[in-house]
Amino acid sequence: MRKDMRSGCPINLSLEIFGDRWTLLVLRDVIFTGARHFRELLAGPERISSNILADRLAVLVDHGLLTKADDPSHKQKVVYSLTEQAIELVPIFAQLSAWGVRHLPATEEYVVRAEVLAQGGPPLWEAFMDELRETHLGPQARRRTAPDGPTVAAQMHAANTTALARTANT
Repeated sequence: MRKDMRSGCPINLSLEIFGDRWTLLVLRDVIFTGARHFRELLAGPERISSNILADRLAVLVDHGLLTKADDPSHKQKVVYSLTEQAIELVPIFAQLSAWGVRHLPATEEYVVRAEVLAQGGPPLWEAFMDELRETHLGPQARRRTAPDGPTVAAQMHAANTTALARTANT
């Protein structure tokens, strides 16, 4: 065990990585909005400061939850990709979202994404994780054949778009 860890408890060890709100929000944006560049992450709804974002990205890379590579389309940009460890957090995010929907005053544009995940349950989470594997790790990382019909990401995006349109009309 590293000397800077408080204990070997798995909850403590996880909190050593995820113990602040920004780290989970950065992962949320990569997982659910497809943000892959620093500027995209900086534009999130919570308005993270650039120095905090840079620090959290470095922590996530250091802990093996994200990888960082040069962007072939722009030599001054980097692309962040999820690792398998980060992709395996999808069920945790789904459960955390479901809890928030039940107990907190979440806004509809975010509730609808959580509802897609809740209604689909673990089979949908697995399908979404495979989509993320294909996007971030390559097509060979997929564990199952892609199902027919809209992707999970497309379902969540459509639900979000509909919710935003309803909000704009009220």
